[in-house]
Amino acid sequence: MRKVIILLMVFAFQKNYSQELFVVTDPASNVPANSLAINIMQSAFKEKFESGYNYHFMPEVTYGINKNLMIRGSAFISTRSDALYAEGGGFMLKYRFLSEDDLNSHFRMAAYGRYSFNRADIHQEQIEILGHNTGFETGIIATKLIHKLAISSSLSFEKALDNKPNYTFPSTFSNNATNYTLSFGKLMYPKKYTSFKQTNINLMVEFVGQTINENGKSYVDVVPAIQFIFNSQARLDLAYRQELISSMLRSAPDGFYFNLYYTFFDLKN
Repeated sequence: MRKVIILLMVFAFQKNYSQELFVVTDPASNVPANSLAINIMQSAFKEKFESGYNYHFMPEVTYGINKNLMIRGSAFISTRSDALYAEGGGFMLKYRFLSEDDLNSHFRMAAYGRYSFNRADIHQEQIEILGHNTGFETGIIATKLIHKLAISSSLSFEKALDNKPNYTFPSTFSNNATNYTLSFGKLMYPKKYTSFKQTNINLMVEFVGQTINENGKSYVDVVPAIQFIFNSQARLDLAYRQELISSMLRSAPDGFYFNLYYTFFDLKN
C-alpha cells in the first residue's frame, strides 16, 4: 500500500509540475517534502574577447524540508584557468508562502535568499553570484500553471562582494543590481497521461535580465530549451542562451546548457 501511495504522489507531481521545471530560473514551487533532488548543471559559453569556450560544472543538491520550505547547496567549478578549478559554492533557501489550487490550474508565490562565495577573478560588470561573484541575492517568484502551460516571473536584488582572498571588487564597477525573469513552459507530450512512466517533453523559453542600480547598464538574454523527463524522476535539459541587448561588459554571454537532474522521493519512508 505504501508503494502505491508513493507512485500516486509521483504521478501527481509529474502531471502538475513537469512543465514548471525551468532550466535557468526557479519556479515558486518547491521540491516535494522529504525528497532530495540532484542537478548536474553544465554550461559551455563562448568567450567574447578570447578564443574558445568557458566550461562550468555546477552540481546542486536540493532537499525539501516540508511542502513550503526547501534548501539547496551548490558547487562552482570552471575552466577559466585552463584546467578544472574549484571556484566556490553557495546556499539557497526558498519559502513558498502562497498556494492557490483549482481543478486545472494553480498559482504559487515564494521568497528566496541565496549566498555564494567565490575565489575567481572578477572579469565583468555583470553580477552573477551563481559561479562568478561572492555575494547575496534575495527575491520573490510568482508561478501560474494553466492546464499544460506554466508562466513564471521573478524579481530580485543582488549584491557582489570581494572574491577573497585575492580579488577585491573593482571600484570602477557597481556592486549591486536588480534582476528580473519571465519564463514560459509548455508540456508537449504526452497529450494524455496513462502512466507515471511516460516520458514528458517540455518546450520552454526564458527571458533573463539585469540592470545595474548605480549606472543603469542592462542586459536581456533569451534561453530557448527542450526538456525530457523520464519515469517521473530523471530529467534532461538542453538549452541555448543568447544575448538580445546589452550595455554592460560581459565576458561570455552566449552559450549552451546541458543539465542532468534526478529526484529521490519520500526519503523518510
